[in-house]
Amino acid sequence: MVIHERRPVVVARPVPSLLAPWQRTLKRSFDLILALTLLVPTLPVILAAALAASRDTGASGFFLQERVGLGGRLFRVIKIRTMRPVPGPASTVTTRNDPRVTRLGRLMRRTKVDELPQLFNVVLGQMSFVGPRPDVPGYADALLGEDRLILAVRPGITGPATLQYRDEETLLAGVDDPERYNREVIFPDKIRLNRDYVKYWSFARDLGYLWQTVFPVLRHGRRDT
Repeated sequence: MVIHERRPVVVARPVPSLLAPWQRTLKRSFDLILALTLLVPTLPVILAAALAASRDTGASGFFLQERVGLGGRLFRVIKIRTMRPVPGPASTVTTRNDPRVTRLGRLMRRTKVDELPQLFNVVLGQMSFVGPRPDVPGYADALLGEDRLILAVRPGITGPATLQYRDEETLLAGVDDPERYNREVIFPDKIRLNRDYVKYWSFARDLGYLWQTVFPVLRHGRRDT
């Protein structure tokens, strides 16, 4: 996961949607129904994980951070806290062996339990199951031209860029300057992938991305038990 250095925020400008009204309705209806359905069995898991994270990190079990959403509007993403504060300057990227990530946090990140609270973001209409990952202010909202298409849909829990860079933390741990590599290589490629996602959106593609997300996570979970 990458936490970018904050840049000056660009004033939000209108972003026209490429999805037809019926496509937006289909996508939103699917998100709402699935999120409400999943919250019933996962709510105890979310609460237990938040309690464990609070004891593990010494802070609130829930981590809230301002992100850029649909049309450049800001919202607070909700996750399980997986990092503890450490002395020294804060890094803008998270690598595989980041000392801020606790052992429990590493397990939650590997199994994606830390992402479960984003079901609330989906219910509230701030996120979708599939879409570009929401970035901190000063990045996605600062894009120009055709790149701003990524703001025409709700940000997602998963998506093509998320899947492409599933092992991003390991990748960043293997370069000399993780922040520069992220800024010059990974971030531009994510923009390309997310732009194409919006341009060629289809409901079938969304289902495919969900399939590619869920089953590798389940296999990971079985290996860890």
